[in-house]
Amino acid sequence: MEYESLFKAARKAGTALADVEPEHLGRILQHAARLLRGHTPALLEANARDIEAMPASSPMLDRLRLTPERIGSIASDMEAVSHLRSPQGEELARWTRPNGMTIVKRRVPFGVVGMVCEARPNVTADIFALCVKTGNACVLKGGSDARHSNEAIAALLHEALGAEGIDENTFTLLPAGHEAVGALLGAVGYVDVVIPRGGAGLIRACVQNATVPCIETGTGICHVYVDEYADLDKAVRIIENAKTSRPSVCNAEEVCLVHRAVAARFLPMLKKALVDDRAAQGLTPVELRLDAAAAQIIDGKSASDKDFDTEYLDYILAVGVVDSLDAAIAHVLAHSTHHSDAIVTEDAASAERFINGTDSAATYVNVSTRFTDGGEFGLGCEMGISTQKLHARGPMGLDELSTYKYII
Repeated sequence: MEYESLFKAARKAGTALADVEPEHLGRILQHAARLLRGHTPALLEANARDIEAMPASSPMLDRLRLTPERIGSIASDMEAVSHLRSPQGEELARWTRPNGMTIVKRRVPFGVVGMVCEARPNVTADIFALCVKTGNACVLKGGSDARHSNEAIAALLHEALGAEGIDENTFTLLPAGHEAVGALLGAVGYVDVVIPRGGAGLIRACVQNATVPCIETGTGICHVYVDEYADLDKAVRIIENAKTSRPSVCNAEEVCLVHRAVAARFLPMLKKALVDDRAAQGLTPVELRLDAAAAQIIDGKSASDKDFDTEYLDYILAVGVVDSLDAAIAHVLAHSTHHSDAIVTEDAASAERFINGTDSAATYVNVSTRFTDGGEFGLGCEMGISTQKLHARGPMGLDELSTYKYII
């Protein structure tokens, strides 16, 4: 297939979109949200075709599945973005030199933003909302496992663009196949930045093979550390949310660390909540993979070294006992993917040491890691969770889809 013509059309559309008034950009998103809600049955039918083709045991199934509630949430996120402040044209700084020259640092769109993602039809709407609101054209290579869902959503997005008098090439959904990924990653001169969103293999392949600048989003080996000064009942509630509310997503907890001083009291509480009580309620119990010290206190499967370096995206939790806060920090630094990590403690000094000692994009004190999300942060939605340190870090919202230039 000839991809260059698609990228040229996206570049032209992006140039035009940068001149559209922010209020008009918001109306486009509101129009698209209405179409999504109004075509819920058709979207569910398309999604059912994707669901049928995926193995029932796949942990990606939950990410792929659409429901009326999820479609409503996607539309609500789009509407939320439509009402947010647009970063277009924002003046970041202004100063005058001794020679009388005035310098203004102003925020501007990238131009064309590319994304490669897996099994996440909601991302199709998210990238559209965030890119349109920031005056960027967007080119998406979705996963083949979400093909029918993505095509159905994309058709409605194009309808909204056309109805609002905007070039439909503002949003491009590339065809299925690996050839399209290679073309997007190499579209130098047409695509300004590529953002991968998916598993470790996808992200690694994009970062290693892209000649277009690439923002690395991260897999989530997220930790919750239960300090010796923790409120243990609070810790159980936080871990229940972090592990079981939706285990298939990147901000779900994968590792629990417990201070040795409270391990004998806390670990039985943890097992009761995650294993025994869930089984009694007919819910999927969490499989606990225990280090040697934890295995002396509660029953579970013995953990191997790799269990503390695995993003399960499933009802599995690696559990370890540590001798000190410093040992917990060292463990997080050695095994975390720098996505989201949490401490549960009532001691302010311990919390501050954990914050300063760890190196994650989002660090939590007495809060579940599941809150690392654009919507929860008030960003409307997000392009992904960046774990790098240049330009963008954490949930990527409107500001992260812009650059700046100087006007002198």
